[in-house]
Amino acid sequence: MISQWQLRAAFAARLSDMYGREVPAYTTLVDVSREVNEDVLRAQGSDAERLGSISRVTAERHGAIRVGTPQELQQVARVFGALGMHPVGFYDLREAAASAVPVVSTAFRPIDGDELARNPFRVFTSLLTPADPRFFDADLRSRLEAFLAGRELFPPELLALADRAEAERELPEEDAERFLQLAVGAFELSPEPVDKAWYETLERVSAVAADIGGVRSTHINHLTPRVLDIDELYRRMTERGIEMIDTIQGPPAWTGPDVLLRQTSFRALAEPRAMRSPDGTVTSGALRVRFGEVEARGIALTREGRALYDHLLTLLDQEAAAHPEADRSELTRTVWEQHLPGTERELLTRGLACFTYEVAPDRRRDGSRPPAGIADLVEQGWVRAEPIVYEDFLPRSAAGIFQSNLSGEGSRNNDHEGTAYDAEWLSGAIGREVLDPFALYEQQQNRSLAQVARELELGGTPG
Repeated sequence: MISQWQLRAAFAARLSDMYGREVPAYTTLVDVSREVNEDVLRAQGSDAERLGSISRVTAERHGAIRVGTPQELQQVARVFGALGMHPVGFYDLREAAASAVPVVSTAFRPIDGDELARNPFRVFTSLLTPADPRFFDADLRSRLEAFLAGRELFPPELLALADRAEAERELPEEDAERFLQLAVGAFELSPEPVDKAWYETLERVSAVAADIGGVRSTHINHLTPRVLDIDELYRRMTERGIEMIDTIQGPPAWTGPDVLLRQTSFRALAEPRAMRSPDGTVTSGALRVRFGEVEARGIALTREGRALYDHLLTLLDQEAAAHPEADRSELTRTVWEQHLPGTERELLTRGLACFTYEVAPDRRRDGSRPPAGIADLVEQGWVRAEPIVYEDFLPRSAAGIFQSNLSGEGSRNNDHEGTAYDAEWLSGAIGREVLDPFALYEQQQNRSLAQVARELELGGTPG
């Protein structure tokens, strides 16, 4: 029998192999990521593994896909449910991007700590928003919804196997192999000719809309390895002649702790695609929609920590507007060093980051009673704190990656009011609860605090 986590690990590995065949520059990205990780491990030793073992980091991937309808999203959820992956977080890229990115998104991932340690594969999944009149007028919306209703992304056999794997949490080896073949095949780039006129109609609105609704299949949009030094990776990829996007998205490189998520990518490459003209002739064309992304993960922040992060982005925008000639990366570093704690201990003390806690086994017992507060427990050596890895995404960074790889700005009519979407709406669309990432981190932290309270026989959970 093949368990869910084994299915997830095998799916991630096969998807990586497939994407490497389709986009050779991705294989270069993986190779350079591995080289950088090995160099960081040699230089830093065990400190390099503070946010995950090197085996986890090396195997780690996140993918990105795009679908067009709630029904397609429900089917995606069934496929990922077979792999022990749940929808976590709501991201509105319409509001996070300056150009036209008419999607809302969630990420399917494991949520249990042990499952994340076994294989943390996650898939950032975007849903097109045809009902938003800022992007689609009534006629185009009607044509788009009719087109989407007429396609099938996932064969019934795949969905039946997925439902069985989710219900039983495993599959017999032969069925597991069939599931993996069908699942990987569903995300391969289709050789079917693209309707050139229809694709270009959508592309005038948004290249993302065309990528989703201009073809009769879906595909992996990008696949992302994890690296321990993203600045060094950016430098080495550029040295190899691979064109990277202009910036690294997310927090800056600075002397303090790594928090949340930093991302960058190589630019979308022109890939040959068969194009069908209105007269029925098929010619060879090219589309730029897929790219190779890489990420560096830091410490998960609490709600208060995230509010501070968002405030720093506002300060940064203000500083950049006031000093348009200044180097943005230097501005960012300055804002961070002025406002964000420079050590893990200070993040902990101020309640800005998430940690798990365990009683220190080697503390000498001197007959004193342990203090009640977690900061004092850590300071006095009663308890050790381990940072919780940020497993999720940042809407502004995701939109920045999307935007950096678009061939044009698209069109957006802000005279119309946008259609409202939120996590509750998305939960209804998927047919499953979209989980709150902050709540997941809090639960993980609180379980460890409760265990500390039991072992030290405290009167209550340390605060």
